[in-house]
Amino acid sequence: MELRQLRYFVTVVDEGGFTRAAERLHLTQPGLSAQIRQLERELGQRLLDRGARTVTPTEVGAAVLAHAREALSAADRIGETVQEFTGLLRGHVRLGVISGAATEEFDIADVLGDFHDDHPRVGISLTEDTAENMLSAVEHDELDIALIGMSGAPTGPGIGVEVVLETPVVAAVAIDAPVDPAESAGTITLSALTDRRLICLPHGTGLRGLFERSCAAAGFTPQVAFEAAAPPLLLRLAARGLGTAVVPALAAEEAARFGVRVLDIVDPHIHGRLALVWRADRPGSPAAKVLLGQLRIALGRRPR
Repeated sequence: MELRQLRYFVTVVDEGGFTRAAERLHLTQPGLSAQIRQLERELGQRLLDRGARTVTPTEVGAAVLAHAREALSAADRIGETVQEFTGLLRGHVRLGVISGAATEEFDIADVLGDFHDDHPRVGISLTEDTAENMLSAVEHDELDIALIGMSGAPTGPGIGVEVVLETPVVAAVAIDAPVDPAESAGTITLSALTDRRLICLPHGTGLRGLFERSCAAAGFTPQVAFEAAAPPLLLRLAARGLGTAVVPALAAEEAARFGVRVLDIVDPHIHGRLALVWRADRPGSPAAKVLLGQLRIALGRRPR
């Protein structure tokens, strides 16, 4: 029994006859019939009922059909795997990252450069956008993979999620700003931000969505005075006394460099999450699967 004979058998069943199957397989009808008869002789059972107008599987043929499909699917997966590991990948892979994520901390350029060196035949596209737009693009098959900030909203069915970074969300004020009575030992409650002029990431970003959900749960709508896509700009605005920036946690040295004082938000604590997302409910292209694996490795070994 040969794999090609199983493919011929499945095609005859799918097409409902030898004529259309032969056309699809680019074979002569007599040659195709001879291959099916040889398969039946090897198995010792008739697999097809050959009617005047249609061809249908016998009871044995129907049972064999399921195993034949599994064998062909496995063979296809083997071929893809061999391509992945021999550098013969072709096609195109589409990656999205939230604005500001492709920094030295997350060296996306290095990952893409290594991927291109290993698989030069694969085209790569890179898009920067908000988390909301990226997630929608993955859901609608407009992107293969995205690195996004999670807003706390549930993702759609079939979306794979792997968190690569979890960090507290903090408030930052100018280092020389008067100490507010609401501040206590470097902390501030979420509700104490009710009347403050806030400096935040734009709508559609994961951190903004997470912060607004937390504020809504606390019973107020935040007063956002300034928006910017890059956290460093938020910190510079806060350092000039223009408001309180809501940003991912930063080290003391970094806070000093920007000229801000950091306040941990408490009651409740808020934790932002950066994650890789992709369609997990359908087979991805070999190129997308390999790039996803490399991103998981690179981001997973990043110092936490």
